[in-house]
Amino acid sequence: MIIKPYALAAAIALSMAVASPAMAGPDEDMAKAGCMACHTKDKKLVGPSFKDIAAKYQGQDVTAKLVEKVRKGGSGSFGPIPMSPTGPDKISDDALKGAIQSILKTS
Repeated sequence: MIIKPYALAAAIALSMAVASPAMAGPDEDMAKAGCMACHTKDKKLVGPSFKDIAAKYQGQDVTAKLVEKVRKGGSGSFGPIPMSPTGPDKISDDALKGAIQSILKTS
């Protein structure tokens, strides 16, 4: 069987296009989920900055707690403005965990 170079290139391009969404990083996942409408990396917008979140929870194992908080929404941790719930239709559990772990590493 002979594989023509253009067919091989097309197969590689297709596999990369199909793999790209699964390979999105935390920043892309958070942008797609709408997190960036209320949060920024280093300054308060509507909600706290990722830097402030990381500082508040520094040294604590809070990934599971924050996943639950994002899923349920709430208020009071950083002031009176409530955070609406963010369901798995907006960001998968794995992507959310990765995003939270990335936020907690923010300095």
